[in-house]
Amino acid sequence: MSDLKILPLDGLHRELGAKMVPFAGYDMPVQYAAGVMKEHLHTRAAAGLFDVSHMGQVILRGADFETVALAMETLVPVNIAGLGENRQRYGFFTDDQGGILDDLMLANRGDHLFVVVNAACKDADIAHMRAKLPAGVTVEVIEDRALLALQGPAAETVLAGLNPAVADMTFMDVATVSLCGVDCWISRSGYTGEDGYEISVPVAQAEELARALLADDAVLPIGLGARDSLRLEGGLCLYGHDIDTGTTPVQAGLTWAIQKIRRTGGARGGGFPGADRILSELENGASRARVGLRPEGRAPMREGVALFADAEGGTAIGAVTSGGFGPSVEAPVAMGYVPADLAAPGTQLWGEVRGKRLPVQVAALPFVPANFKR
Repeated sequence: MSDLKILPLDGLHRELGAKMVPFAGYDMPVQYAAGVMKEHLHTRAAAGLFDVSHMGQVILRGADFETVALAMETLVPVNIAGLGENRQRYGFFTDDQGGILDDLMLANRGDHLFVVVNAACKDADIAHMRAKLPAGVTVEVIEDRALLALQGPAAETVLAGLNPAVADMTFMDVATVSLCGVDCWISRSGYTGEDGYEISVPVAQAEELARALLADDAVLPIGLGARDSLRLEGGLCLYGHDIDTGTTPVQAGLTWAIQKIRRTGGARGGGFPGADRILSELENGASRARVGLRPEGRAPMREGVALFADAEGGTAIGAVTSGGFGPSVEAPVAMGYVPADLAAPGTQLWGEVRGKRLPVQVAALPFVPANFKR
């Protein structure tokens, strides 16, 4: 008997011919009949529907939004108190050594903070918030809502067919919008590098909404395989692979997510776990950096491939953290960590694949430009 958790839309996935695999404790669709390559390219060209109900949805409440925001700022190096109402921001929990415990999305919903965390870290994140936030802030785990992501250049047209109000939203806006007769919590965001929406919908209405979206010819169901290749082309980190407790936000190239007000000299500078190290690296640079990598030829360099500065001899100077074939760029792409002095685009390195060193060049991220609606 499997102890995998089942998605609310499990029956629909199987009806659609999904190949299911274990992921983050859940039975998840990795691909459908179209296959990973077609699913990937369809999302870039039209719209793809992803079931991301395995993610954790959490509401934080307190006396008022500012109270909650300032409490949460003791756990993340992000300006939450300055976040406008119905706006969302990317952030990450850090530990006392400056490592990343998880990355997450934070939304100002007026009287509360809505937080979405990764599935693999969900239980730990919830325990972390309950242990570290003050008694006046309550942590409410949302168990009765599914989470869908509609991604791609046709996403706006498709979703506006159900409610035209979504067309007025811009990147990182959040709103409560009626879809199929039920209130959905929507953000204009996603993790593919494309325009799109993430939709929190009551479980009881999730299948009706999914079927309504899939009824549009522009929409295909998309599995984990294409989700991974899409986010890799978009230069987006996957927790547990490209970022973890062994990587700091500065090493990971996520400094854009640490606003000036939380940095040294800012009005609320520091005050988060690992601040000494992170703020020092912001000022002085980190010893290593996450970079894009373009292997020569057609063979992908997968996670774990050791990187070398020379074609022969020497010790490994870094490693690939994510890698595969990029359908949109029609070539293998990867990300990994290298010493800061080898991080410039165009730097020639070698990756060791099955005992043989193959050439790979450092490349600028992302591999495919973002198409967010600003």
